[in-house]
Amino acid sequence: MQNRLVPFIFLYTDQKLLSNSYPAHISHSLVMYTCALTKQVQQALVEGLYCGKRVCYDVLGVSRDASKAEIARAYRQLALRYHPDRQRDPEGRAAAAAAAEGAQEQFLLIATAYETLKDEETRKDYDYMLDHPEEYYSHYYHYYSRRLAPKVDVRLVILVTVCAISIFQFFSWWSSYNEAINYLATVPKYRIQATEIARQQGLLNRAKERGKNRRSKEEMRKEEEDIIKSVIKNKIDIKGGYQKPQVYDILFFQIILAPFYLCKYVAWYCWWIYTFNIKRQEYGEEEKLYIIRRYMKMSQSQFDTLEDQQKETFLERQLWIRENYELYKQEQEEELKKKKATDPRWKRYRRWMRNEGPGRLTFIDD
Repeated sequence: MQNRLVPFIFLYTDQKLLSNSYPAHISHSLVMYTCALTKQVQQALVEGLYCGKRVCYDVLGVSRDASKAEIARAYRQLALRYHPDRQRDPEGRAAAAAAAEGAQEQFLLIATAYETLKDEETRKDYDYMLDHPEEYYSHYYHYYSRRLAPKVDVRLVILVTVCAISIFQFFSWWSSYNEAINYLATVPKYRIQATEIARQQGLLNRAKERGKNRRSKEEMRKEEEDIIKSVIKNKIDIKGGYQKPQVYDILFFQIILAPFYLCKYVAWYCWWIYTFNIKRQEYGEEEKLYIIRRYMKMSQSQFDTLEDQQKETFLERQLWIRENYELYKQEQEEELKKKKATDPRWKRYRRWMRNEGPGRLTFIDD
């Protein structure tokens, strides 16, 4: 009802016209209602929001039910009339300069009104503000939430970020893997085994080169080093943080496969409850190692780095039973204390902490 009566306000503000068209009591009621609606609209207008104390529809000279085409047409006409380039005075007179400044302010107000009304969502918020002036803080929230909203789609930003992290993650893992291979190539135990395997495969038993095709010793040494590293890569299964990176381990594929992993975990958990809690079946070797790993609070990659002999010791001591694991944990803590007590490095460290300490001033270089 209010939306239809807003144009009516500006058409019938002359009391004489109302008195001539309607009886006295009806004209008086319409004037009072018109004044009430005008006061309500004035209360809704807040300086700093949209067109300030002006109604955006009045700025463009259109009604509230105007279409997008009508709003755009009115904006183009007013923009041509009040454009700053058309208000310049080549003689630079003071009166013309003041008029140009007023026209520039009017042009900015027209542009603000058009920006407000051309977007459906912003126009809807603005109409709601005119109809509900009492929701003061809500109008501020809607205005600044749209104005400060990022222009770029948040989903696109998240996708680019995930891809960048995944690429960095993959190349970082490859760097760690190559560092591990380079280190193993310097360990005599693995280097000798890799050299023997390479000779058995005929990779190092090449005839001596002569003439122009003869290479330098540096090139031959580099080729031999690459062959040894290649054998180590193929024969040694590195586990843990330095294992060979897989594409499916990076963040991008982990997010894509998250629903699959979640369903897989739920199915596995239901199978565990049904098999071992309901049917009371005994644990297998894999299940026992899983329980031990959970007690030790180790990830799968960390647990895989342990030697097989150490895992067999866990099984022999039945560490999947909570009481046995607690006893084993106490034994390990006591053994660690004994090592620290007999280790000269720990003695020096305790002596330094007692005499010097990290928070004391000292002039000793070491």
